[in-house]
Amino acid sequence: MMRSIIAAAVLALTLTGVTATAQQQPDIPKILAEIRAKDTGQLAVSEEDGRFLRLLIAATKRKRALEIGGASGYSAIWMGQAMRETGGKLVTIEYDAARARELAANIQRAGLTDVVQVVSGDAFAQIPKLPGTFDFVFLDAWKKDYKRFLDLVYPRLDKGGLFTAHNVVNKRNEMGDFLDAIQRNPALWTSIVSPSGEGISLSYKK
Repeated sequence: MMRSIIAAAVLALTLTGVTATAQQQPDIPKILAEIRAKDTGQLAVSEEDGRFLRLLIAATKRKRALEIGGASGYSAIWMGQAMRETGGKLVTIEYDAARARELAANIQRAGLTDVVQVVSGDAFAQIPKLPGTFDFVFLDAWKKDYKRFLDLVYPRLDKGGLFTAHNVVNKRNEMGDFLDAIQRNPALWTSIVSPSGEGISLSYKK
């Protein structure tokens, strides 16, 4: 009888622990939906592009990623999920101080603070302060600065690394020098994909 009571008590405690753990898991789809609903400035990538970035990072096993232009964290959460799978880390930089605070709060809500580092400030000033190299870069900042960011980051892109950039279809007229650079560089294999209508360039460093 006593053994049955003890077994029942252990089972009850185990089930309680499982339930508590489940309750503690962030509802990432809900968090993503809330971010998009508040994105009146349309700064976030599309859901299709977010899913593509997550898949791309996970499938190619990227470990050291950099995002330039984090906005409110929508794309960082997609990429952070992939980094959790690969064991990697993402650094995301946001220029606007208020958005950077929102970005950090959303990363915390999503339970990704262990894999995503938020940096607030001017990326041109912050990137030189970051240690090491990168095997994945996602650029989604002011379009006229794309070429300058490429020039800044390219020397620190690993061989075999991917440099990706957003809005290369719907805003291509704002980044002609950047598109010319990634397509003419003999050390890059470049292709443009469009999971949504915005477009993402993929440049592989040989």
